[in-house]
Amino acid sequence: MADEANEDIKAMSFEQALEALERIVDDLERGDVPLDKSIKIYERGEALKIHCDRLLKAAEDKVEKIRLSRDGKPAGTEPLDAE
Repeated sequence: MADEANEDIKAMSFEQALEALERIVDDLERGDVPLDKSIKIYERGEALKIHCDRLLKAAEDKVEKIRLSRDGKPAGTEPLDAE
């Protein structure tokens, strides 16, 4: 049931999901949310966090750096964190 309620999250951009997650954190930190609603928004927050993590990982996988040959010309790409 929680998955159905959070179906809209899949269509969110990273920025949209992060903003929604920040609103949930603010609501929970205030402490004035009824317990049953706190549980529901916590579950939504967890789904948003997973979505953000997935989008961030996908973005990191796309980041590459240019590998230069000895004469300083581009020779291809490699993962950003390759040593």
